[in-house]
Amino acid sequence: MSDSLHASPVLVLTTGGTFDKVYFDALSEFTVGQAQAPRILEQARVDLDYRVEAVLAKDSLELTDVDRAALRERIEASGASQVVITHGTDTMPETARALADLETHTIVLVGAMLPARMQETDAPFNLGFALAAVQLLAPGVYVAMNGRVFPAESVRKNRTAGRFEEDSPKA
Repeated sequence: MSDSLHASPVLVLTTGGTFDKVYFDALSEFTVGQAQAPRILEQARVDLDYRVEAVLAKDSLELTDVDRAALRERIEASGASQVVITHGTDTMPETARALADLETHTIVLVGAMLPARMQETDAPFNLGFALAAVQLLAPGVYVAMNGRVFPAESVRKNRTAGRFEEDSPKA
């Protein structure tokens, strides 16, 4: 890992979700396994000052307000100004909005539509994209998926289309 433009390393927090899922059978029986971000970053030979910390290992549908508060506390205590969070896609917009008032940080949430362990996964691309985005974006909270970046207040998952898209902010 080499010097970056910023004094502190990029903090990569893992929370589980599809990114880290391990499926047992074709009936969608799964568990959230070991965080895949360290393996992906090592394989990609990422030459950036970063550190990876596991915060949770849950499917995002099981995340609670207590979990989101723990995530917030970890970010606030970290000293990092740039944070990437691997997160399940089902509730990524909700977590992004829960962190949106952390205005002195640049936080990018990222997920995968297929587990990182699968051959056809989007996980490595999405994680690399999120690492680039966190270095280039102004402070704020964002969701980065499949080559697009969305502000926390205006993103939603379109389950039918299998993608994230812009959503009107709630008034």
